[in-house]
Amino acid sequence: MKSNIQFILSMIIFGTIGLVVRYIDLSSSETALLSSSIGCLFLMFVFFVMKKSIPWKLVKANASILFLSGIALGGNWIFLYQSYDYTTITNATLAYYFAPVLVMILSPMILKEPLSIKKMVCIGAAIAGMLLIVGNGISAFETGDLLGIFFGLMAAAFYASLMLLNKFIQNMAKLEITIIQLGTTALLLFPYVLVTEGFGILEVSKSSIPFIILLGIVNTGIGFWLFFSGMQKLKGQSIAMLSYVDPFVAILISGVILQEQMTMIQMLGGALLLGSTFVSENQSMKSLTPLMKKTAK
Repeated sequence: MKSNIQFILSMIIFGTIGLVVRYIDLSSSETALLSSSIGCLFLMFVFFVMKKSIPWKLVKANASILFLSGIALGGNWIFLYQSYDYTTITNATLAYYFAPVLVMILSPMILKEPLSIKKMVCIGAAIAGMLLIVGNGISAFETGDLLGIFFGLMAAAFYASLMLLNKFIQNMAKLEITIIQLGTTALLLFPYVLVTEGFGILEVSKSSIPFIILLGIVNTGIGFWLFFSGMQKLKGQSIAMLSYVDPFVAILISGVILQEQMTMIQMLGGALLLGSTFVSENQSMKSLTPLMKKTAK
């Protein structure tokens, strides 16, 4: 029961990211730099309190993959935060949830995993759903929603890359990997932000500071901590089902708190996209359950 609560809380926290980012008066790259830096420092503090240490020999052995995954994580956040600036949280979230579909498409080539007929049907349904979400035609161009959805899809591409890269990291715990990836992302983003934005990050408005701290400590640090703590004792099928608390919370915030509207066609597209990825992930995670149990032991 404790694991369920921890995992659900992490999904709720992740689902509120779009709302928090809306109140930060910084560019997407500056926001990504601060969230990765603060989140990394918080998780390092947690490691210190738990009297754990980073296995640097394993870090060295996986250095190239960890470096690439840090780039993927940084790109993921930059484009996701940018997406929130141009479109509704719902559209950004749904575009972002195209990531599992990209993983399914790329898995046969990169991971040499077979693509079943069921997965092919799910991919087709998800693509149809995405087309319905984008398919507002002229109105999308006028409001800038199309650009926001494009940024969401770019974030999904980077996140899919991150998921695939993580499959090649060996003998490291998930929380340890996250600390290294957050630290790598922060180190890579620092010179990038200096070149593209200068020192504007030091002139952030006072009203943004509480939300920056919230994003770094709660949405990144505590969110990942609860996520990995909760998933350790959960079955794969439970993880697949509970993961959809995240988009549900994001869409709820978009509609109820921010009063952002969705058309019936977009609702249908969202249902197709989330439904197809749920069906595919549910089966995939179910098949991984025995492996996860062995790993936990």
